Amino acid sequence: MKTKIAPSILAADFGRLAAEVEAVQEAGADWIHVDVMDGHFVPNLSIGPPVIEAIRQATKLPLDVHLMMTNPERYIGDFASAGADHILVHQETCPHLHAVLQDIRKHKARTGVVLNPATPCDTISEVLEEVDIVLLMSVNPGFGGQQFIESTLSKIAKLQKQRQDLGLDFEIEVDGGVKVGNAGRISEAGADVLVIGTGIFASKDYASTFAELRRITA
Repeated sequence: MKTKIAPSILAADFGRLAAEVEAVQEAGADWIHVDVMDGHFVPNLSIGPPVIEAIRQATKLPLDVHLMMTNPERYIGDFASAGADHILVHQETCPHLHAVLQDIRKHKARTGVVLNPATPCDTISEVLEEVDIVLLMSVNPGFGGQQFIESTLSKIAKLQKQRQDLGLDFEIEVDGGVKVGNAGRISEAGADVLVIGTGIFASKDYASTFAELRRITA
């Protein structure tokens, strides 16, 4: 399977968000990644369900919604109703993670668990059979434009081996500091999905950027 590319709209021009989403869809995006930040779990604020609804109207691509927030279980239904196809929650904020994943599935969305850079993969071993996507943060969450943390490469490889040993098929997604210059190495390490923000939206030619990403991750 080809490596999926999920542009992160955190780096898009919010004044023309629908046009930006349509442009990356036309350029070849596989998913649209949406960061929801509460100003508590991470030091930044972003968007909520109404913006998800607006994005849903602009694209038929899967909406990959990453809840960087405390108490995400309170909002699963709201984001599912707004059009989220995937709902990803942080292991660090979910003491009852299994129950939260069951609730996501009940709302007909794909389940995802997110691990911060310092959180070991072993912390989610008991729920991997309930998970469709594991997102490894390769920067500390909250802001775009950070440098990729190189130790993520070994973490990807470890998670890929764990997936293989257990005979599971969840997707490994990586978010943070991903760009043309390192996308090939990240894909080669075992990532199935690359979340890219400024690495796409800071370029002036989305089509050429996607073409280069496809070439180096083939």
